[in-house]
Amino acid sequence: MQASNVLAQLATPSQQDSAKKRGELGQDDFMRLLVTQLENQDPTNPMDNFEFLSQVAQFGMVNGIQESQQSLNALLESFFSNRTLQATHLVGRKVIADTGIAQLIQGGQVEGAIDLPVAASTVEVQVSDASGQLVRTLQLGPMDAGRQAFSWDGLDQNGEAVPAGPYQVTGRAVIAGETQAVPAYAATTVQSVSVAAGGGDIVLNLDNGASISADSVREFY
Repeated sequence: MQASNVLAQLATPSQQDSAKKRGELGQDDFMRLLVTQLENQDPTNPMDNFEFLSQVAQFGMVNGIQESQQSLNALLESFFSNRTLQATHLVGRKVIADTGIAQLIQGGQVEGAIDLPVAASTVEVQVSDASGQLVRTLQLGPMDAGRQAFSWDGLDQNGEAVPAGPYQVTGRAVIAGETQAVPAYAATTVQSVSVAAGGGDIVLNLDNGASISADSVREFY
């Protein structure tokens, strides 16, 4: 009888059914079949020590991998649950992210930031409404390199209050005598936290209607 086939041949129908239902061979099943194999081996052609130890080692390796995978999955689940819990504390807080959309509250103002790769002689932020119509240009003057804050008081070019709602912010800067676009971000409020489909990323749902990954947040207020 070949050693490679003996385990499958010696397994009883109930043992085979049990293994099929679970989709795997448990440690008790393995040891029971191994003992049965030793008891029923051909006396004229017994299994050598190397083959015996090889089967034990192979099972031990597979069993160890399964246990390690279970431990890793438990660790990842704990980490993700803790991360989700931490993200819920962001509800109600303002964040700076790459949406470029500001949600103006009636009588309120919008805060934001721009990123300058180098110092600029002139910096401005343009505020446009949902239709793309320019509402206000904020002249910020010269600024150093880095992330620089700005605020908009919710007034148009004529000093009149504009309706509440979403507004687009874009940045422009004069660097080395040339005008170029620079990243502009508006601070938005986190309304709720959810988990992406498949249990993946933590998603922040903002008051401007956007939903972003928690990892894409550049700054918290």
